[in-house]
Amino acid sequence: MTTSSRRLLLILAVVLIVGAAVGYLNWPSAPVDGGTTVRPGGGGQTSRQGNAVGDVKLESLDRHDDARSTPSRDVFRFQEKRVEAPAPPRPSPRLPVEQLQQPVPTGPPPPPPIPLRFIGYLDQAGEVPRVAVLSDGRGNVFNGKEGDVIEGRYRVLRIGNDSADLIYVDGRGRQTIRLSGQ
Repeated sequence: MTTSSRRLLLILAVVLIVGAAVGYLNWPSAPVDGGTTVRPGGGGQTSRQGNAVGDVKLESLDRHDDARSTPSRDVFRFQEKRVEAPAPPRPSPRLPVEQLQQPVPTGPPPPPPIPLRFIGYLDQAGEVPRVAVLSDGRGNVFNGKEGDVIEGRYRVLRIGNDSADLIYVDGRGRQTIRLSGQ
């Protein structure tokens, strides 16, 4: 590159820098803090526009430690002040594991429920006793009067209009079976 082209580039760079500075100083100004206009790089020159705003009293913004300084509501929500619920009661001290365990039932376990369904009864005129009609749900139907043994395991104690009382033959596990009609 020759010296004349270097001079030309240097002059061009200086002209661009001066033009940018002049453009920045003459850029349109924006109003700041309600009427005072500040020009960027204007050396602190301010101009007052026609709409004047009252003076800001900075000392009134200081926080005072009296009852009025504590807000009574959330200013960002349009609702009444919430009253805080009282603190939940403190949990009782933990009980030893022995006290938390359920007592173990003593004695033999109860017998299983009787799997028969009371589907009806036969009633004849006269002194003939009522006969219960029972089903095991597998298609087998059993008939029995009061005191009869059904399927070798269950004894019929009582036959009513809407239920029958059965008991295991060994005398344990009395159960009332309601009339199901099935």
